[in-house]
Amino acid sequence: MSNSPDIVIIGSGVGGATVAAGLAVSGAEILVLEAGDRIADLPVNRDQRAIFQHGHFRPKETWYEANGRGFNPGNYYNVGGNSKFYGAVLSRYRREDFDVIEHREGVSPAWPFPYEEMEPWYSQAELMYQVRGSLGEDPTEPHHSVAYEFPPVPDEAPIADIRARLKAKGLHPFSLPLGLDLDAWLSKARTPWDAHPNSQDGKMDAETAALAVALKHENVRLEINARVIRLDTGAGSRIDGVTYVKNGQTLTVSPRIVILSAGAVQSSVLLLRSKNDRFPRGLANSSDQVGRNFMNHNASAVIAVSPRFRNTAVYQKTFAFNDFYLSDGEGGPPLGNVQLLGRISEKVLKGSLPQAPEWLLRFMTDHAIDFYAMSEDVPNPESRVMVDGDRIVLKWQRTNWDAHLALVAKLKAILRSIGFPIVLSRPFDKRTPSHQCGTIRIGNDPATAPLDPYCRSYDHGNLFVVDAGFLPTSAAVNPALTVASQALRVAHHIASTDLQTQADPLVRAGFK
Repeated sequence: MSNSPDIVIIGSGVGGATVAAGLAVSGAEILVLEAGDRIADLPVNRDQRAIFQHGHFRPKETWYEANGRGFNPGNYYNVGGNSKFYGAVLSRYRREDFDVIEHREGVSPAWPFPYEEMEPWYSQAELMYQVRGSLGEDPTEPHHSVAYEFPPVPDEAPIADIRARLKAKGLHPFSLPLGLDLDAWLSKARTPWDAHPNSQDGKMDAETAALAVALKHENVRLEINARVIRLDTGAGSRIDGVTYVKNGQTLTVSPRIVILSAGAVQSSVLLLRSKNDRFPRGLANSSDQVGRNFMNHNASAVIAVSPRFRNTAVYQKTFAFNDFYLSDGEGGPPLGNVQLLGRISEKVLKGSLPQAPEWLLRFMTDHAIDFYAMSEDVPNPESRVMVDGDRIVLKWQRTNWDAHLALVAKLKAILRSIGFPIVLSRPFDKRTPSHQCGTIRIGNDPATAPLDPYCRSYDHGNLFVVDAGFLPTSAAVNPALTVASQALRVAHHIASTDLQTQADPLVRAGFK
């Protein structure tokens, strides 16, 4: 591959891997630069003490709050990005999420295009990520032009019992849309997949579902352990150089097109650090919005305990309910989504309660069921990612927290009403990346958004940002599928405009 590839993609997470898959059949010479390595197939991958008590896979880095306090972020640098550890939930935003939504605290703005524009790409992304699901169970489900190709992952017996109890209360639990080959996952070890790394184990993540498609083409190359440190514009406004470090050596490539997909935090950091005399506030930042509008879902773990309930489930994470997604159930503003967590064992729980003995935690977890409550974090320009020399500074200002507390209170009341006298909750903090997004949002006005609706920088015509940073809103569902769908939409746009490919690349790739 030459030193001047047609396209350089920075990052191999859901955005970067999926846009690579969409562009691979264009014939363009594509170089994917990934800061990390592949996750090896080792016993530690299913060692819950190593993962949750000792932080085996956590990055060896420190970010800082605005007050100077440091913390270890839960972001991962490896082929496939954070999706290697995700819960494989691949939900669509609701149709209403693309419109203006008034919350208890703030307003979630409209997208620059409606749900109907994204819908075909959602269908294609669901095919690529082999999503298992079932339509018709969730009243908030938007229109699907294509049914799920695979049936939903089945409930285990204790989980089916809880689903039935919730239905009896008038709620609408539905099968989670999951990118998972359950038989393949359980054949290696009987653990949940949620928060456990995937090494060709059955999870459909960015590496296994998308990058694998791209790398079947000889014109696509992946370079690992290649950390990009700067983008250069030279004398003009176009990006004419991508500088990265590999094995201690500093290298530069000069592509026609640059697609930045390093994640909401790292993509904004790279743009800010690439400032020069012509762009003193950083690249793609004439709007002064790069790094701003950082969002991280308001999220809590909710654990319900009953001596009369015996949880023998292995994986657990199979259903959710959205009865409080579009309103609070009483005519008020939305509260959010409730879904099952992956099964929490005593080994997992001890990571949060290090002083408690595992035998005591085992008694608790044997009689518990674990939920994840998630509410929208409304965009706020003062919630932002900044750089201070070598430091990454995260100034996250939660919004809509009262709505989240109301959602947790409703969930607790529901769980008590179906037979769980003890219900505990714990919010996730900034050490847990609860779907980080925003920071480089799309929009129709270059004065308020760094990117156009196809993720192209208004300031640099050959720069695209395709990761969760482009999201103008966080909604209250897992964002992975929305990122993948926009990545396919952007790939089609690049192929038909910048590369002037005549045939639809998704047709040629077999995704239509």
